[in-house]
Amino acid sequence: MTAVFASVAIGGTNCSVALAQSNGERFDWLGRRSFPTLESPIEVLDELVHRLACLLEESDGDELAGIGVVCGGPLDERAGLVLKPPNLPRWKAADPLSPFRTRFGVPVRLMNDANAGVLAEWAWGAAQGANDAVFVTMGTGLGAGLIVDGRLHRGASGLAGEIGHWRLAESGPRGHDKDGSFEGFCAGSGIANWAQQTALRRLQEGAPSELALDLSDLVDVSARKLGEAAAGGDTTAVELWADIGRRLGAGLSLLIDLLNPDVIVIGGIFPRQRDRLEKAMLEELGREAIAESLSACRVVPSALGDQIADYSGLAAALVGDDTTPAGRLLSGALPAPQSRRGVLAVADAGSSRGDADLSATQPQAIKHRGQQ
Repeated sequence: MTAVFASVAIGGTNCSVALAQSNGERFDWLGRRSFPTLESPIEVLDELVHRLACLLEESDGDELAGIGVVCGGPLDERAGLVLKPPNLPRWKAADPLSPFRTRFGVPVRLMNDANAGVLAEWAWGAAQGANDAVFVTMGTGLGAGLIVDGRLHRGASGLAGEIGHWRLAESGPRGHDKDGSFEGFCAGSGIANWAQQTALRRLQEGAPSELALDLSDLVDVSARKLGEAAAGGDTTAVELWADIGRRLGAGLSLLIDLLNPDVIVIGGIFPRQRDRLEKAMLEELGREAIAESLSACRVVPSALGDQIADYSGLAAALVGDDTTPAGRLLSGALPAPQSRRGVLAVADAGSSRGDADLSATQPQAIKHRGQQ
């Protein structure tokens, strides 16, 4: 029987589960299921467990070797708990691991989606070969995963990279429980709020935009609708995307000045709206970031694109696995033993798979079934 690994992603808008089959130095994606995020944690977890069971039934009896669960922070990875992320307000100290352990009896690991995302981009995507890398989640929420000097950086309490909480202005769209925050200006939920405010102002001025032709349209204004309006040439939407790009550049300049990374990879909204964001973002970076640090840093969209959640969950499942080259590679990116606080080891309680501190090797490719 061939070993397979499950990738589970819990998001503020959508949740998904996918299966990847180990094939020597490569992986094949076997299947994927997704659904809009349900009201309660119990409903979400029941649905994820059910859909994973269905995928396994369809996989010709492959043996499940491990499960990676990724979710936006803040998390307590040591205890395996989701600590009420801004985009999942009902997930207060929720345990997403026990239902999977009980049903499938294999190691299950919880990771912050940004931490798992930077590992995925470092292993298979746009951050390959980087010594210092940042992955910015630009989805419903906003956070950052950090690789510093070749190792994942989690911080003293596992909360490093919560850049969505940074206040970029005294007032502005609300995100991460703070007005004018990086998340408020640049995450999907904040962009929707900003677009609604902008559309309302235009209505009050007697100059409605494609975002909302009357007050009843305001409830449907979203980041997606903002993109559609801009694609249709609406000047209000185009100008707002440029404003978002400038705020994105302001936030990234702080990261560049602080960390001096080789690369910043941006996922989620950025790859889909790159043409509308990049020019203003780069102009702001040129104004705000230290020139020498900026010249050493590539700022690029995620190479894993819309599959970043699947790859992130796979990275979380593989950390600590010594049966695959990818597992050994990812284990090599763990913090040094003397600085670890048992965050990952406890998540594998009862498992014989450890968190071996192995040297990184050349990243291995992942392919889809049928791909040569």
